[in-house]
Amino acid sequence: MNQLLLWATAQEAGFRTDRWLTYRQARELGGHVRQGEKGTLVVFWKFVEHEERDRDGNVLHDEDGNPRTRVIPFARGYTVFNVEQCDDLPESMLPVERDPDWEPFEEAERLVQASGARIEHRGNRAFYRRSGDFIRIPPRGAFADQGGYYATLMHELTHWTGHESRLDRKFGRAFGDADYAFEELVAELGAAFLCANLGIQGELRHEGYISSWLEVLKQDKRAIFRAASLARKAAEYLEGIQPVEAVA
Repeated sequence: MNQLLLWATAQEAGFRTDRWLTYRQARELGGHVRQGEKGTLVVFWKFVEHEERDRDGNVLHDEDGNPRTRVIPFARGYTVFNVEQCDDLPESMLPVERDPDWEPFEEAERLVQASGARIEHRGNRAFYRRSGDFIRIPPRGAFADQGGYYATLMHELTHWTGHESRLDRKFGRAFGDADYAFEELVAELGAAFLCANLGIQGELRHEGYISSWLEVLKQDKRAIFRAASLARKAAEYLEGIQPVEAVA
């Protein structure tokens, strides 16, 4: 069950390796678990053979004169972390990163840096998590070209602008509901605006959302205009952020 549980956890989180360790083991290797990371519970089982005794402490015997024993199951829970949830571990424990076959785009990199958004490059899917206010995106080497990487990142950055501490947009509660689909439409339009302004040849990321977008547009013919307006505000917000060094 531990193996199945860890496989499922790795798949859900997008971890690329099946190496796990405890908090103590990470420290012993010179590393540490990254702040805010949540561990996964596994159970260590051991079966101990125990001699049966009477009330006076004397060992009981069976009909053949052998000591009577019984097996006692012993279970202990441990919290483990994937190596991708840790920092400063030996490189031999970490997955090998493939260098991208394309060069970074300086204008886009400056915009991302100026935003101050917390961006994690790991896993095999991209998303923005509002509760933790961070973006997760696969490593650069996972993208075939520059356009795919930056279009994906601009989509998630547009989501990032909707946090209550920034533009405070309404997010949906679950995949498929109207607010969720509308926010995805805003994010895709925001990515399109940003890529156009930066001169990036991107591509549509969320083909799977098209049916949901069509449903939203069918119910509200003005939705595209509202989405475009919010997307433009998100793009202008990101483009208007001054780099930290300029502010200082």
